[in-house]
Amino acid sequence: MGLLEDVKERIVLADGAMGTLLYSHGIDRCFEELNISKPEEIVHIHEAYIAAGAEVIQTNTYGANYVKLSRYGLQDDVQTINRAAVRLAKQAAKGSAYVLGTIGGLRSVNKSAITLEEVKRTFREQLYVLLHEDVDGLLLETYYDLEELKTVLAIARKETNKPIIAHVTLHDVGILQDGTPLSEALAQLEQLGADIVGLNCHLGPYHMIRSLEEVPLPTTAFLSAYPNASLPDYRDGRLVYETNAEYFKETALAFRHQGVRLIGGCCGTTPSHIEAMAKALTDRTPVQQKQVKQRTLSVSVSAPPEQTEPPLTDIVRKRRSIIVELDPPKKLGIEKFLEGAKALKEANIDALTLADNSLATPRISNVALGTIVKQQLGIRPLIHITCRDRNLIGLQSHLMGLYTLGITDVLAVTGDPSKIGDFPGATSVYDLSSFDLIQLIHQFNEGVSYSGQPLGQKTKFSIAAAFNPNVRHLDKAVQRLEKKIQCGAHYFMTQPIYSEKQIEAVYDATKHLDTPIYIGIMPLTSARNAEFLHHEVPGITLSDDIRARMAACANDPIQSAKEGIAIAKSLIDAAFDLFNGIYLITPFLRYEMTVELAQYVHEKQAANERKVLHG
Repeated sequence: MGLLEDVKERIVLADGAMGTLLYSHGIDRCFEELNISKPEEIVHIHEAYIAAGAEVIQTNTYGANYVKLSRYGLQDDVQTINRAAVRLAKQAAKGSAYVLGTIGGLRSVNKSAITLEEVKRTFREQLYVLLHEDVDGLLLETYYDLEELKTVLAIARKETNKPIIAHVTLHDVGILQDGTPLSEALAQLEQLGADIVGLNCHLGPYHMIRSLEEVPLPTTAFLSAYPNASLPDYRDGRLVYETNAEYFKETALAFRHQGVRLIGGCCGTTPSHIEAMAKALTDRTPVQQKQVKQRTLSVSVSAPPEQTEPPLTDIVRKRRSIIVELDPPKKLGIEKFLEGAKALKEANIDALTLADNSLATPRISNVALGTIVKQQLGIRPLIHITCRDRNLIGLQSHLMGLYTLGITDVLAVTGDPSKIGDFPGATSVYDLSSFDLIQLIHQFNEGVSYSGQPLGQKTKFSIAAAFNPNVRHLDKAVQRLEKKIQCGAHYFMTQPIYSEKQIEAVYDATKHLDTPIYIGIMPLTSARNAEFLHHEVPGITLSDDIRARMAACANDPIQSAKEGIAIAKSLIDAAFDLFNGIYLITPFLRYEMTVELAQYVHEKQAANERKVLHG
């Protein structure tokens, strides 16, 4: 008989964790490399699981792919490591247990870090080695991203008729991180040809059982579950799992009641956990029917507090729109900032945009100042959010806080690396890329958190994204822009542009798109300012002509400011008939410069309207 025949007739017991077990033994390096350097250790663990009652073991190949092995300089050893893993598992099994070739997911939090094409290429390399070594089946495990799992499952199903187990991993009970209910996801995997579908990792038995309560018995496939031992604790720099193995003895019966046919363990589990489940499952007869708990979603659509203004995208599509950046101060005291904000309001701007610790330099919180200008001055704040300073937990909390404050205009950016700022030793987080952050905010607008759980409300964030046209290959920058649109961006704000020809080039490169673009214009204050921006600030390039113009008045601060204003006005002229959006960036809190430029835009608009009116 084969694995599927066994699972059809009875509940089959699988093994538990490999990586966390090695980790608990004090090994803290590439676990898959141990197939070569410490083969006896791997064989011993396999044998311990079989002795505990496991009828199915998995190869030590979870991360034995090009992407993960490259972190250790082992990317050229994919075939060697995978081949050794299968042979070690077979050596331990001695024909008394099925050997599954394990392939782990690549995408997790930072989904955009690896493309589907890279996923396919990496997966095929590992898949072919495992199949060539004649494993008894495949275990695709720890896939947070359903798109990735469906992609690799389709490849594997085309290449082999061997049994395939496909496991998703959840952040929260009963739902994937993209909002797909678990029951629906497993049904899709079944339709794609998976023989066994289920869950592994992240959740312990309690939450995994709750998730399975919402899943009906598959029509042609079977259910499986590989729960974690517990939530991990963090002690002295190490993760520790402490669940009593006896607890697994109790929960094994609950898994059986939910229709699970293949039961194993994931992070933190040991041979003791598997032995406890084996003792509990004296009756291996599977259930043939179950009562399914219906999932209820409650998402309301309501405006945040004081939400009365139309989205900036609506404004900029209908008329000329001006947004102005005024950086929060680096020191305490906001009198000058508020003075500038008030002056800009009187200049009739549409929004005041506040950077999020630009150039990795700490400033007063842009949320705090955004709230103050909204409440005290009635100015619309547009808040920048970087991926640099907050992990995924902090970003989601930050977004919920913004919405609760009634702030719905946001700009999602990667953020300058911390090493260029005042604290070069600080950690740059980058859990997400700007693409992922845009997707997260878009998901909020659908009423779904990153974990896939409902937020309770659908938010109404207006999502801006950054566009840097100051690059050698503008077509590639536009491709990034198009990708951000696919992620959910509503409009774009460019880096400062200092060339009329470049503004025209941006128009020609983006005129096929319907997404509004605000052209970034920042007045220069001095020759030194111009040289610094040109040579040292990423994403900003000045023409030789502009640098020469600023150099000509290098010793006259007043004339330098006038020249900076004149250059900015010529750039506004170039952008005026091509783009409805003007994004003015205030240098060094010198708000009088952007006030003058905002007034210039309005005067130019009024002159155009008079010209049209009088024919």
